[in-house]
Amino acid sequence: MFSDELNKISWNETTDKILSKNHVDVEDALHKDLLNVDDFMALVSPAAVPYLEPMARLSQYYTQERFGKVISMYIPLYLSNACTNFCVYCGFQYGNKFKRTTLTEEQIKAECEAIRRLGPFENLLIVTGEFPSVAGVDYLERALQIARPYFNNLTIEVMPLKQKDYERLTHSGLNGCVCFQETYHRERYNVYHPHGMKSNFEWRLNGYDRMGAAKLHKIGMGVLIGLEDWRTDITMMAYHLRYLQKIYWETRYSVNFPRMRPAEGHFQPNVIMTDKELAQVTFAFRIFDHDVDISYSTRESPAFRENMMKLGVTSMSAGSRTEPGGYVKAHQALEQFAVSDERSPKDVSDDIRQLGYEVVWKDWDKIFD
Repeated sequence: MFSDELNKISWNETTDKILSKNHVDVEDALHKDLLNVDDFMALVSPAAVPYLEPMARLSQYYTQERFGKVISMYIPLYLSNACTNFCVYCGFQYGNKFKRTTLTEEQIKAECEAIRRLGPFENLLIVTGEFPSVAGVDYLERALQIARPYFNNLTIEVMPLKQKDYERLTHSGLNGCVCFQETYHRERYNVYHPHGMKSNFEWRLNGYDRMGAAKLHKIGMGVLIGLEDWRTDITMMAYHLRYLQKIYWETRYSVNFPRMRPAEGHFQPNVIMTDKELAQVTFAFRIFDHDVDISYSTRESPAFRENMMKLGVTSMSAGSRTEPGGYVKAHQALEQFAVSDERSPKDVSDDIRQLGYEVVWKDWDKIFD
């Protein structure tokens, strides 16, 4: 399990190592074909800031070499904002008193039909809060079965499950799973997750091993930018990615770097990542791993997403509603976060094509299940 590997890595020593990198380390990393995590540290270090232009060019080269000039589209479907956790930064946390919404089977079907009217989406991300008695495995299984006739590729972003439950859901059309570790800082983790299922650091961290052992087609990873030092957190994710790739080598991987957006509860981020720093991380991850899918959600602005799709990003969401039932009737339930890019899927796809890129709506078919 990766928790055993993480125990061998010191957070403070990693931070010091990143900050000690100099221009020679950065230049060495930029001239390598295959990078290790030590090289990655150089590319996310302050010493790499003067090298953003060559990093952008190299990131663009590797992205087009591996993926071509295409952007894969997906859309999230929020099924429930019920949650037992007390995450201090999240609008869905249990302590926030508002009417909770969990979609019925009829409402799930109506949401799927509404999404189909928005555009030719085939990649659906199903999202719930962590509340097993309300949105447990039985509920998720039925939701997948309802959504499967409408979409070729189904991914979930839900509570971490047992390996046998991931395996069970693959028989109802599950292709992949996204899970945000939020932060790899073991000591600080429970400050942000004091109660609830999510307070179990080991269970969440080792969930990726359970996904890999269940042979999911794709695993999505991410840290929440705003909790701890982003350079160290993302370096820990780089360690984690390399570990997973070595053991579960048949699985595809994606990474995401969500920056905090306003949410119910008014939590103020401890760390602010600028657009320039997010660009640096994106370039660094692409240079570090040529095959990983780098995803940007509608948290980011239209202009920034358009710039970055030419320099390293390979998948984006569009037309997102982050509240249950939001596609049939918007703003009837609490959103998880405020959307920054409010363009319609058609507008997003038209803008992508105007920039010389192709839009990919479908990259998986039911026949492969």
